[in-house]
Amino acid sequence: MSLLIQEVPVTNAPIELLLLADPSEDKIRSYLSSSKCFVASIDGDVVGACVVQPRGTDTHELMSIAVHPAHQKSGYGTALLKWVIDFFRIAGARQLEVGTGTFGYQLAFYQRQGFRVTSIDHDFFVKNYPEPIFEDGIQLFDMLRLTLKYSGNDA
Repeated sequence: MSLLIQEVPVTNAPIELLLLADPSEDKIRSYLSSSKCFVASIDGDVVGACVVQPRGTDTHELMSIAVHPAHQKSGYGTALLKWVIDFFRIAGARQLEVGTGTFGYQLAFYQRQGFRVTSIDHDFFVKNYPEPIFEDGIQLFDMLRLTLKYSGNDA
């Protein structure tokens, strides 16, 4: 049983899975058409998905990454993130960016792969989502913006 990670057409993006990372289907669909979608699967079953959108010629933003609850804490999310980081490094990207809540396991997840906090988008979650979003019983307000700069790919 080995993990297969590959790019798939955005029309095949597993929306239900992506909703675990972004609770707004409208938001997902708004960025999906201009993005790349990657899935991680085991024996043909999708266990994880990731969506990345270009932000200029050499910067990309990780819009969403999710692992099916039955497969979380198995290293699949880390494997998927590392694969995507390498994919864009090889493609010549200068940096990869991501936005996440201000606390929780997601922050450590990205920092373990070399992402650094570069800014705070105050009140992002209350301005951009119609319903409050809670994580571990705490409402999300601010989004942390993190950046992974690739070394050796300076333009």
